[in-house]
Amino acid sequence: MVTLLKSPPFLIILYFILKIPLIFAQDDQFIYNGFHQANLHLEGMAEIHANGLLQLTNTSNQQVGYAFYPLPLKFNKTSSLSFSTNFVFAIIPQMPTFGHGLTFTITPSWEFSHAVSGGYLGLFNTSSNDLPTNHILAIELDTVASPEFQDIDNNHVGIDVNSLESVESAPATYFSDQEGKNISMNLTSGNPMHLWIDYDETEKLLNVTLAPTNIPKPNRPLLSKSINLSEFLLENMYVGFSAATGTITSDHYILGWSFNKSGQAQSLDVSRLPQPPQQRKSKKKTVMIMILLIAVAVVLIFVIGATFIWRRKKYEEIREDWESEYGPHRFVYKNLYKATKGFSDKEILGAGGFGKVFKGTLPSSNVQIAVKKVSHDSKQGMKEFVAEIISMGRLRHRNLVQLLGYCRRKGELLLVYDYMPNGSLDKFLYGKEKINLNWPQRFRILKGVACGLLYLHEEWEQVVLHRDVKSSNVLLDAELNGRLGDFGLARLCDHGSNLESTNVAGTVGYLAPELTRTGRATTYTDVFAFGAFMLEVACGRKPIEPRGLPEEVILVDWVFGCWRKGAILDATDPRLEGNYVVEEMELVLKLGLLCSHSNPEIRPSMRQVMQLLDGNADLQELPHESTGFGNFTSVEASEILMSIPSSFGTGLMPSSSSNTMLYSG
Repeated sequence: MVTLLKSPPFLIILYFILKIPLIFAQDDQFIYNGFHQANLHLEGMAEIHANGLLQLTNTSNQQVGYAFYPLPLKFNKTSSLSFSTNFVFAIIPQMPTFGHGLTFTITPSWEFSHAVSGGYLGLFNTSSNDLPTNHILAIELDTVASPEFQDIDNNHVGIDVNSLESVESAPATYFSDQEGKNISMNLTSGNPMHLWIDYDETEKLLNVTLAPTNIPKPNRPLLSKSINLSEFLLENMYVGFSAATGTITSDHYILGWSFNKSGQAQSLDVSRLPQPPQQRKSKKKTVMIMILLIAVAVVLIFVIGATFIWRRKKYEEIREDWESEYGPHRFVYKNLYKATKGFSDKEILGAGGFGKVFKGTLPSSNVQIAVKKVSHDSKQGMKEFVAEIISMGRLRHRNLVQLLGYCRRKGELLLVYDYMPNGSLDKFLYGKEKINLNWPQRFRILKGVACGLLYLHEEWEQVVLHRDVKSSNVLLDAELNGRLGDFGLARLCDHGSNLESTNVAGTVGYLAPELTRTGRATTYTDVFAFGAFMLEVACGRKPIEPRGLPEEVILVDWVFGCWRKGAILDATDPRLEGNYVVEEMELVLKLGLLCSHSNPEIRPSMRQVMQLLDGNADLQELPHESTGFGNFTSVEASEILMSIPSSFGTGLMPSSSSNTMLYSG
């Protein structure tokens, strides 16, 4: 017996009996910080480089590559199904935006001769995919969205059981413990990335965690799936990697790998891992990039040139030598274009038959302006007209809308005014959206406009005939003060000289009778329009109402009729509800009638109008026995105006001038 125990064959048998369990115990865990002299089972395109880098595929089309640990591992209830593994990988695509993916696989066999490349990742084919007899668990790092597998995108991580249709998947991200949020990762960036896979048999929980190699394992996994692997895995299983290329190719690299079947896998030493090569740039690709860059440069030059020409045309203006003297009053069209947002319809303040008015904000100063665009078809008289516009730009009065300047472009004349935030008076009188003006506000507006007209007729260095006094041309500032605006029809002449226009300019209802007969504008034609305007403000009605009753069509006739019946206050605006100063209302109505007299010699001057409105003179009663309005005798007129200091001599009488160059909307 002692001799038997000492015999060499017995000792050899005893050695292997004791050694084999130790070998299998050591095979339950391993770590490769690089694959120098690693004894892996390689198939397909897989190879290990001299620097220890494991390459699964290269840029050959429709190829597969496999790398498996050479010994099977026990996955049964006796030896526990729990496992832990982590590895560092890199995917370098041939094209900048694509590249097929790779998998970590637990499989009963490393025989994949019937598997196909491309989207099947070298694991299955069309007939074997989704068979329960596969007994394969794979963690896919997929970079192509395959509709047949219900992939969520072309950059995701998924858990696959017997099929490439993942039971759980998520876009490639990692949880930053410092920032407390998920941060996206690009699997095809070519940068090394770290993946951890942990299965706890007790909790039946599979966790997958992804992160860059320069940070430790995040506290929160990317995927966490409740799954009982005992239903899918056999007793003996192989662990390793598969990768595949398709029509679009990639290099798939594994830099290091750690696995433990009986506990937590060891951490890889990232500093010792071999580095993958930089993304290749083939000569063909370089040539294509050069051609693309040249093509892009040519297109950019063409686009820039076309844009430059288009912008020049877009902002092109008409400038003539004689305009140089008006430089400070000339606006640059480009600035007006930007100020009005390209003359957008949203910026329109109002529109008429001869032009639109736009709201704008000058980009250099943030000053709000109003820009009126008016068409003109010829150069005849343009120099004279611009000269008058510039002259009127020197008008300074609190009750006039300031004309700031002009611009000319392609058959258009643009007039630039101060912006009045409350718009025109007519919208308050007739518009439903505006608030109703009370009598003190209306009376102040009338006095303001009268004061502005007096300035134009008598107090400036030249006589200015406005020729279009009406409620729509009276604008209201922030304090609802009336300002006379729109000087598009206005004309200038020296004091004591005459002005004649062969074309009738103005608005029906505000035109004096003699203007339609002779075409001669005077200060008294402005007074007539102001009289219609006074009645309009007091009565809340337009000078002509075509749809009204026959006796109410013409406002002047209707008010005169009320006066003849001794009930002139019946003509007041019903929206005032009787809330007005009776003396002021009677004065405005009677003075409006007097200013609207058909005989210009009967009408008062604007100075007399201001004296009456200021209470510095009294208006005597109009004669009730008159047979019809407009038929006052000179004696009656003298009696009416006898208490007003005379200034008729300063009024401009009808005379002659040039053709009208601009009609106002």
